[in-house]
Amino acid sequence: MKNKEYVSFIKMIEYINKAMKYTKDYNYDQFCQDEKTIDATVFAISQIGELVKNISKETMKKYNNIEWNMIKGLRNRIVHDYDGISLKSIWFVLENDLNQLKGDIQKIIDSESNEI
Repeated sequence: MKNKEYVSFIKMIEYINKAMKYTKDYNYDQFCQDEKTIDATVFAISQIGELVKNISKETMKKYNNIEWNMIKGLRNRIVHDYDGISLKSIWFVLENDLNQLKGDIQKIIDSESNEI
């Protein structure tokens, strides 16, 4: 793994932690009523997708259990159609996907850190 990929994985973990921190103890209705939290959370999620651009095709292929294209696609949807982004979709990602993604990325960091 290249150093740039390693740094990107570390930053992804940081953005996942931020999104999870911003919405801790929130339910969906509370989330929808808090514009600042929506903005901060959506930004953090978009940054995760932006960082995927730094991951090589080889690494993506090696860790194909992660839905790299879906992550990039969500980023593109956020960036290019912010007003049309579904808060239900964002909430689903928060509730169902980020924790798993964090664990998967941490496994990559742990297994690849000796190759930097």
